[in-house]
Order: sequence, then C-alpha cells, then structure tokens
Amino acid sequence: MKKYDVTALGELLVDFTENGTSAQGNPLFEANPGGAPCNVLSMLARLGKRTAFIGKVGADMFGNMLRGALCGAGIDTENLISDGRYNTTLAFVHTLSDGDREFSFYRNLGADTMLSGYEVNTEIIKNSRVFHFGTLSSTYPVSREATRRAVNAAAQNGVMISFDPNLRESLWRSLDHARAEMIYGLSKCDILKISDNELEFLCGKTEDYDAAMRGLMNGYKNIKVAFLTRGADGASAYYKDIIESADAFSDVSVTDTTGAGDTFLGCALSRILDYGIDSLDRKILKETLIFANAGAALVTTKKGAFKSMPSKDEIYALAAGR
Repeated sequence: MKKYDVTALGELLVDFTENGTSAQGNPLFEANPGGAPCNVLSMLARLGKRTAFIGKVGADMFGNMLRGALCGAGIDTENLISDGRYNTTLAFVHTLSDGDREFSFYRNLGADTMLSGYEVNTEIIKNSRVFHFGTLSSTYPVSREATRRAVNAAAQNGVMISFDPNLRESLWRSLDHARAEMIYGLSKCDILKISDNELEFLCGKTEDYDAAMRGLMNGYKNIKVAFLTRGADGASAYYKDIIESADAFSDVSVTDTTGAGDTFLGCALSRILDYGIDSLDRKILKETLIFANAGAALVTTKKGAFKSMPSKDEIYALAAGR
C-alpha cells in the first residue's frame, strides 16, 4: 500500500479573478489559490484520494495563504517549501464574455520557478501510485532540473506518470522550447491529458482529431491511455484499439472556465486509480468521460478552481441523465 494516490509537482500560485468593481469604479479581484497541478490534487482530494504536493512558494502572505489552502483541502505539504528570497507567483485572470480566460503572470522570478532538484523529496514520489506534472515547471532552468529529478524518480520506481502540457504561450521565451518540453512529457508519461489547441500546437491544424491522437500515441508507445478535451465539444479517450467520446454538459451556466481541464483530469485519474490502468475497457472509459465532463462543467459555474471543486455526489447528480 502506497502512502499517496497522487503526488504532483509544479506551480502553486494565486489567481486573481475579477469580482466586480468598487464604489469608486475600480476593478476588484478575488485571490484564489491556483496552479494546474494543485487544482488536479484538489479535485482528487474531494474524491477521497490521498494527495501530496511538491513545490515552492514565497515566505509571504500569499505563500502562507496557499499553504493553508492545501492543508485545508487535505493535501500533504511536507515538500512545500517557503523561500523568503522569492515572491509567490501571481496571475491576474481576465474572463472573456464566453467564459474563457486571458492570463497576466507576475512570475519573474516567482518562487515556483526556483524549486531546485536537491529540494525534491523523492521518497514522497516513491510512495505514490501516480506522479503528475505539466510543462510550466520547466519554463526556467532551476525548476526544470527539479522536474527531471522527480520524473526520473517516478520512472525508476514503477510509479505511473501523468502529464498535462497545460500550454501557456506567454510564459515561454521560445515556443520551440515549449514544444521541446511537451515532447519530453509525452516521452515519459503513462497517462496523457491534452487539449485540442495543444494537440494542434504539436501536430498542426486538423479536422480529424482521432487520427492526430492515434499518430501521437503511435509515436510515443509509453502512453497507455490519453484524454483529449475539446471544451464545449466534449472529450475523447484513447486506449489500446478503443476510441470513446462523450459530449460536454452544455446546459450549465458558465461563470469561469479556469481549472476545467484540471478538474477533468482529477476525475479521470480517480477512475483510473479505482479500476487500474490495465483493466480499462470501453464501458469504463465512457463512464470516465461522462464523470470527468460533469466535474469540469460544474467547476465552471463558480469563480476560481481550487476551492470550487464539486463533490462526488454533485458530479453523479449531473451525470445521472447520461
């Protein structure tokens, strides 16, 4: 029995989301805990999974807030480091009329980018069933070294590896570098979650997503199961010779799409942990897609992501009609 179901490494930051205007007409922002890896862990914790996070925040008010949020969610913070030399990373989120977002990051040098390899406690990874990461921990050399050390520890100890590219183009000095880090993740993972725009970034524009995904998985034989999310167009799963799809839940009132993909992945990882990656079939994949789409839909009805994750009962209630 491993101590943790899922351990994640990466960015932990504050998402400042728009929340109206003041009496003077100035925009108001709400400070929400954020960062894709921790959003995934938050959803998993809501579903009863044992989780841990590896990362770095500043020894400041925002870092203290984030540590408290993780502890409140039941996420282990043994390897969350507070470093007074750097500020906690901040992101300001502008919500568009369709619920999509634009991000302005204050991250040079943010504490999350300065997690070094020697600060990664590999024992936590060894004691996990799944290790999860994305590309944003590789935008800077120091945290890229930490990411490599963590991924190697997972691979060497038979820990399943989950990867979500989570492309944020503005955070890369070069899109060629972004592509290289995405390819690195593809070459290491057992479980892949990728969005339609990330797939097209890698493979070019396409009208046949299934063919593009099959080509991707043929190029990276280590990937056992992959999920493609397409926003309002639903999601698909790819496993051995199975391709399964499910529609999005379009009848919810969208407030903020931040964290929808992270919620989807948290739900999907929970199901894989329940059934085992070698025991998936068409029925399980279909149920997983419906469950994950329902979770993703529900989180968009609230602002922020980390503290807006739905419960299992809420997800099943929405998914009941499918």
